[in-house]
Amino acid sequence: MFSCKDAEDVLRVTREKDVASIQFWFTDVLGQLKSFSVTPQELPLAFTEGMGFDGSSIEGFARIEESDMVAVPDPTSFQFLPWRPAERPAGRMFCDIYKPDGTPYEGDPRYALKRMLKRAGDRGYTFFVGPELEYFYFRSDKAPEILDRGGYFDVTPLDRGVDLRRDTIFVLQKMGIDVEYSHHEVAPSQHEIDLRYDEALRMGDITQTYRIAVRETARLHGVYASFMPKPLFGQNGSGMHVHQSLFTEDRNAFFDPGDPYHLSHVAKCYIAGILKHASELIAITNQWVNSYKRLVPGYEAPVYISWARRNRSTMVRVPMYKPGKEKATRIEFRAPDPACNPYLAFAVMLAAGLRGIEENYELPDPVEEDIYSMSSAHRTSRGIHSLPGSLYEAIVECEQSRLVRDAIGEHIFTKFIENKKIEWETYRIQVTSYEIDRYLPMF
Repeated sequence: MFSCKDAEDVLRVTREKDVASIQFWFTDVLGQLKSFSVTPQELPLAFTEGMGFDGSSIEGFARIEESDMVAVPDPTSFQFLPWRPAERPAGRMFCDIYKPDGTPYEGDPRYALKRMLKRAGDRGYTFFVGPELEYFYFRSDKAPEILDRGGYFDVTPLDRGVDLRRDTIFVLQKMGIDVEYSHHEVAPSQHEIDLRYDEALRMGDITQTYRIAVRETARLHGVYASFMPKPLFGQNGSGMHVHQSLFTEDRNAFFDPGDPYHLSHVAKCYIAGILKHASELIAITNQWVNSYKRLVPGYEAPVYISWARRNRSTMVRVPMYKPGKEKATRIEFRAPDPACNPYLAFAVMLAAGLRGIEENYELPDPVEEDIYSMSSAHRTSRGIHSLPGSLYEAIVECEQSRLVRDAIGEHIFTKFIENKKIEWETYRIQVTSYEIDRYLPMF
């Protein structure tokens, strides 16, 4: 593991290690990782002028008549790719995307997050996040055939993913990514590797790296890793619980030792912002038709807009692992899934929290009872509302949201809504096997 501070460090390392190629990584509007490779000889020019490419075929990028884009690599993100051959290795760097006139490209999700982080920085805050991405191991990408029938925290022989997770952790560590722990999750063949929290832009890059590292390591073992939110009927889906906090210099702005919950006024307003705007931003954090097959009662996924400390049936939780410890004080937003675009997801969460702080939103009382067991009338009397139940409902909420539009920018907002409407219409006209099995014998 090593780190590069600037372009000179990268140039030196590529010479010393006889690097064969360097992949330039960036992300489309839907969070799909894109890349092209350059030779070491092109790096000096890439650092000073960037590398041009055609953006017209990248989802959510430019129209054909505006297709010229420039990728400028971030030298501090340089790492080797451990799944590539050790002899004459390959490296990678994340890139910022610019227009030919040198201005940042408004369709770049990494830039959208940078804009929101600057907004927080102007208020004296640094945004830290720690996402927990769950995923499945399957025998292939053709069908969700599980490898094991293990459950939560099971060990071998029930957990057949131990070696897969171990090798993935080695890969992540070689790429400079700090891992806290790993374990088998609740559903058969479902797993989780938890990463140490970091500043949000770095964590966006880390999340993208994590997903490809998990999948590449699985491929080397002859299996398929999937971050699909709900691949198995009747089993828990995969979430991406996002732990988050704001710091002012080295102090946690969410911490108040004198509060019964150890939460500051800033933290309470931030939570209130997430709660108030959850239905608007859920299309960003849960962006696929399949995402809403996970967000149903009974499978540990948060459906109801509420918060608590110990209650995992709520959408926002304040973890109590280390009560009273300043650096450990944080909130956990449990609705997102691991198939989202992390840059946009972090941006809209931060936007909602900052809005709560700026407008001094009042935090409702926590709900420590099991919300799933409440009657509909009881939930209504408690003021507990539900998240959108389908991608269509989420699109309707999102399209009306000024907060989301401002957070991710007009260009990305428009392209995202257009894409999601097409996805919903494509899904809506499908005739599924469920319909054939149920209705064909009836009529």
